[in-house]
Amino acid sequence: ELVDKCIGSRIHIVMKSDKEIVGTLLGFDDFVSILLMEIEITPEGRRITKLDQILLNGNNITMLVPGGEGPEV
Repeated sequence: ELVDKCIGSRIHIVMKSDKEIVGTLLGFDDFVSILLMEIEITPEGRRITKLDQILLNGNNITMLVPGGEGPEV
């Protein structure tokens, strides 16, 4: 229910692979696969990668932070 209320707003996602992703939530399914737009990806110790749109597999997501702005660089 909480994630459903976050559609259209910014969300911070921590992946199992130590990547952190911030983007605007477009939607998700029953398996918590997530569709994001305007994404910034921060791998540990690397520069930020920016993408227009991405689909994340729910099995690789560790934590969702609604309204999160991501890590400080």
